[in-house]
Amino acid sequence: MNALDEAGFEALVAPYRSELQAHCYRVLGSLEDAEEAIQDTLLSAWQHYPDFEHRSSVRTWLYRIATNRCLDQLRAGRRRPMATPLSREPPEPSSSSEVAWLQPYPDDLLVEDPADAVAGRETIGLAYVRALQLLPPRQRVVLVLRDVLAFRAAEVAEMLEITEEAVTSALKRARATLRVEEAPEPPPPPRSAQERTVVQAWLDAFCLMDIPRLVELLTEDAWLRMPPLPFEYHGRAAAARFFTAMQTGARHDRILQTRANGQPAYSAYAQDRVTGLWHSRGLFVITVAGDKVHEVTRFEPALAAHFGLPRTLPE
Repeated sequence: MNALDEAGFEALVAPYRSELQAHCYRVLGSLEDAEEAIQDTLLSAWQHYPDFEHRSSVRTWLYRIATNRCLDQLRAGRRRPMATPLSREPPEPSSSSEVAWLQPYPDDLLVEDPADAVAGRETIGLAYVRALQLLPPRQRVVLVLRDVLAFRAAEVAEMLEITEEAVTSALKRARATLRVEEAPEPPPPPRSAQERTVVQAWLDAFCLMDIPRLVELLTEDAWLRMPPLPFEYHGRAAAARFFTAMQTGARHDRILQTRANGQPAYSAYAQDRVTGLWHSRGLFVITVAGDKVHEVTRFEPALAAHFGLPRTLPE
């Protein structure tokens, strides 16, 4: 038996909390689901710590619990978030999203993510996380544990209570199936002058709803996405149709910037002409490719709270 008081347990798990939550997010694709999974993980770890025999490291033991809590969530059926209707009827979309539950992940939570060193920052990017969601659950967790976090096949087999051969087979199928959408050019370094220039040009045009300028700043094969709404618009012409159809005359004169999934992000606020208050119209995450914008993903305004941003600004 391993006796440990609450303070001792917190000290034991604290170094792993951030990376465990990022792991749950990669598997589940939803910040809110990941938060629920990490709470379930820590509760289970606290309850079962007396039975922990130290045959593996504490980190590996915690990953085993977290991975299985994620699989439990997937087997139980994912929550489908409620979507705020668009202000106007959108034009015919280019396609319909298969990942309605995708949510952004605050960069502030990534300060201790070991995947940075193992597989690179792109494994938390929206494109990668979205692609993961299209894999079957077991293949998804095996791929993340092996390729993103570099656990050995034997460790993954023990976590999932399967054979090493099953791990190898699942990994092979996952690698063959995974399709991560690639931008036409690599992004500039995070927080670099080049990135800031592109983002500021986009925000200037966005605030004015200068549609020709917005379209000019997009890559030829750019994407507009808006989970949990299923509509997706691909290419400059489709983006122009969407912006034109959605134009209301409202200016977004207030912008609060943040970062999500290693990418620039912002909350845009439009003023209510009756109350004078400024209401968030969504949290937007930008994928920059070279000196252009390759993808803009708009998320529900309520998610801004996870980034420390208000839903409403005073007059």
